Amino acid sequence: MKVVFMGTPDFAVYTLKMLIEKHNVIGVVTQPDKPKGRGKKMTPTPVKEVALEEGIPVFQPEKIRDEKFISKLEELNADIFVVVAYGQFLSEKILNMPKYRCINVHASLLPKYRGAAPIQWAVINGEKVTGVTIQYMEKGIDTGDMIIKKEIPIDDNETYGSLHDKMAPIGAAALIEALELIENGKANPQKQNDDLSSYAKKISKEFGKIDWNKNSDEILNLIRGLNPSPCAYSFLDGEVFKIWNAEKITDGVNEDKISGTVINVFPKKGFAVKTGDTALLITEVQAKGGKKMSCPDYMRGHNIETGTIFKETDL
Repeated sequence: MKVVFMGTPDFAVYTLKMLIEKHNVIGVVTQPDKPKGRGKKMTPTPVKEVALEEGIPVFQPEKIRDEKFISKLEELNADIFVVVAYGQFLSEKILNMPKYRCINVHASLLPKYRGAAPIQWAVINGEKVTGVTIQYMEKGIDTGDMIIKKEIPIDDNETYGSLHDKMAPIGAAALIEALELIENGKANPQKQNDDLSSYAKKISKEFGKIDWNKNSDEILNLIRGLNPSPCAYSFLDGEVFKIWNAEKITDGVNEDKISGTVINVFPKKGFAVKTGDTALLITEVQAKGGKKMSCPDYMRGHNIETGTIFKETDL
């Protein structure tokens, strides 16, 4: 089939590469380049980089609903539009433009976790299973009829990053399977049950602030769900202190200590912080202005003592 692909981040790259192998990708639509790094150098999206390497025309409209750009899409005369984490809402005119409509690769088992951050919320909420859904697109947010669903287990030590990397190739393979069904007239789309839906809203940096009064499982899920982005954090000596990894511990927990207090230090492992119920052994950190490192490496140059208190504010 002649395919126009719409996507932006790394998650979409897997699908684009597989599409290029299996179908005729006649155009790629992605978000405009953005300034990044200290030098604010204009940087292309991961999807754009792949498209340019393959010699595929790239389109980067500021607003995909612009009538001039819609005319360009019409001129491409694609059979189908494939959308993976593009980042803009498509108008009904675009949704209904191609012969086989628009389909989307969504990183959850719909109707659960509709919205912008389904992978992160699945980890944050302590889910044991998630998945990928290939769906027809319609005006609502991730409300379209479902073509294929693939379940994926969430391991106990799963992070947002590791689950992302696990799901992306599975989603790409599921899409190719769905395209074959559509092309052969064998797709049997199923409507979603809106009563079972939930919304996975976009996560801000501020959401990563740790409330040490919560139980260890909740805090641990937050840390994992925000690793590598935007990362969970607390405050130490008035500065942001990022926490990348931790483990739950129950032995030797002093219940008299207030939450956020370092209750034990293990030079070869890390330091234990009191939570609302037990404690977390912090194993990987990043101080303001520093690099991500293991706790033992950090403690060789910084003094973390029993009684040190992590706070929820910079005061």
